[in-house]
Amino acid sequence: MLQAADLTIRLHPDDDVVIARQEVGTGTLIPKEKVSALVTIPAGHKLAVRDIAQGAPVRRYNQIIGFATRPIRAGEHVHVHNLAMGSFERDYAFSSSVKPTVFEKQPATFLGIKRADGKVATRNYIGILTSVNCSATVARMVADHFRNNLHDYPNVDGVVALTHKTGCGMAGDGEGMDLLRRTLTGYAQHPNFFAVLNIGLGCEANQINFWLDAAKLKLSDKLQAFTIQEKGGTTKSVRDGIARIKELLPEANRAKREPAPASHLILGLECGGSDGYSGISANPALGAAADLLVRHGGTAILSETPEIYGAEHLLTRRAVSREVGEKLLARIRWWEDYTARNRMEMNNNPSPGNKAGGLTTILEKSLGAAAKGGTTNLVEVYEFAEKVNARGLVFMDTPGYDPVSVTGHVAGGANVVCFTTGRGSVYGCKPAPSLKLATNSPLYRRMEEDMDVNCGTVVDGSETVEQAGERIFRLVLETASGSKSKSELLGFGEDEFAPWVVGATM
Repeated sequence: MLQAADLTIRLHPDDDVVIARQEVGTGTLIPKEKVSALVTIPAGHKLAVRDIAQGAPVRRYNQIIGFATRPIRAGEHVHVHNLAMGSFERDYAFSSSVKPTVFEKQPATFLGIKRADGKVATRNYIGILTSVNCSATVARMVADHFRNNLHDYPNVDGVVALTHKTGCGMAGDGEGMDLLRRTLTGYAQHPNFFAVLNIGLGCEANQINFWLDAAKLKLSDKLQAFTIQEKGGTTKSVRDGIARIKELLPEANRAKREPAPASHLILGLECGGSDGYSGISANPALGAAADLLVRHGGTAILSETPEIYGAEHLLTRRAVSREVGEKLLARIRWWEDYTARNRMEMNNNPSPGNKAGGLTTILEKSLGAAAKGGTTNLVEVYEFAEKVNARGLVFMDTPGYDPVSVTGHVAGGANVVCFTTGRGSVYGCKPAPSLKLATNSPLYRRMEEDMDVNCGTVVDGSETVEQAGERIFRLVLETASGSKSKSELLGFGEDEFAPWVVGATM
């Protein structure tokens, strides 16, 4: 555990840098490192503890985070002005770190809502999905009728319209349409929706009947659909939608919570607005919570492929088979090609906010981001919005952009999400509750109305990563049992629905 008086944090004995626990003024002596700061080092940023030659690799977590672009003296600030990306070989060592999973003899439980198909929900919504952006306004009008108007249905969490900006002006088949339909299918089948109403325009590329056929879905009282054109316009469509949902509410309200094993939990792991503390406090603490969930029979989804770039060799070592490891590398190669053909590069990430918080390269960010995945075996790799069936730690291929990434998690079946942040992201993702984990105490105090957990205790030295992980795990169980997250209380979760759009908009 850190001592409160420590000015810096060392993550590995062989590291070339340490992290400022607070702002370190020019000339300040760091006794443990026997080095003085040559310039002021902002909180969360890196200070060199030894001289580093130009072109030499720089290590944090005992992993390469970049290469010195000029000679760096001990005591200097290490950041974008003297550190950059470079090529180096990774040792993938497939499955070399796989270890037996030890399961708890008495698995934890939560109060869930058991559905007829055996799935267990953590929330009880009625959902409205749209096939195309053109039906978004009608969907919202229907949902708005029930906003603050469900007093007679206390067991219904809400009527939520999840709209998007695509569904037409795109190819009628191929990768882009497959992603959209897979996302809609995942939401239509999500256990947190008691029932789903799909609203289309009628002439869009993403025809509802084509989607239903492709997904092998059949209309029923729990899965309904209509188009605005067949109903005769906006007013008639809104009236029909409201009537349908009114019929569903009495049965939806009969839902009751009862004890269910934690094996029914699928936890989405996300980070956004990261800073130099993310890989020290909130991400490893969330990783410890994910390890606990796996031990209790549950599932955790690691994702954001561009943000594990440079750390993938740590995950392939934990892959239960070479096949699983190769699946992960195949997604990395797809991203290298995807960014190249769009005239981008993987190191376009970190964002300006990440850099202001102390992160310099995508390698450094990825090493911290991967810590959300804990230490257990990687049991499977999924494409975006694929249904997650495996239990244990899995990886889903998603962008690093938070709304799109978590949309993939929820489509895959995530019924709780934990979102770490060092800069102060605000976020929700109906129908799944989202818990926000602050990486540092000043952020938590400044944005307490948005933050559910303060992981800055790890940086402050008052709590270990393992203790913070246990606290997060217990809050996940409470939240899954119906306790509202901060983002739910503030009303977040509808506008954050964001299917991944790839390909040309025509």
